[in-house]
Amino acid sequence: MCATILLVHWLLTTWGCIAFEGPYPWANFTILALGVWAVAQRDSIDAISLFLGGLAATIFLDIVHISIFYQRTGFSDTERFGAGMAILSLLLKPLSCCFVYHMYRERGGELLLHIGFLGPSQERSDYQTIDSPEAPTDPFGGSESRGHAPQGY
Repeated sequence: MCATILLVHWLLTTWGCIAFEGPYPWANFTILALGVWAVAQRDSIDAISLFLGGLAATIFLDIVHISIFYQRTGFSDTERFGAGMAILSLLLKPLSCCFVYHMYRERGGELLLHIGFLGPSQERSDYQTIDSPEAPTDPFGGSESRGHAPQGY
């Protein structure tokens, strides 16, 4: 799936470079390089999370770049085609983010957003609260009082 997303965005970015130059190809091809890394490292959560974050960032960057540098007049037919492909790439990026996020979760990634109204948090902690009924009976007892043998070095 990730390879298909990369191929589609590579083609659309290449065609988009006909109309837009400068930061547009730098941002998009850099993120596509992160996508190649995510495909090569199938078990890496870091690679897929960087690719996901980069795709999300390029959505914003593409909106800014296209809105600043799109000319209504003066584009040839080829440049209009390139601008159309850049806009199509921009429209497909949120869907690609959904697919990449699904791959991120499959690789063992945690939920990125912890919003209270979506349900109870699955977050677990090793710390006890102050009013916990499971407090130890002898807070000054060492490991000997809990049945553990001292560790030798």
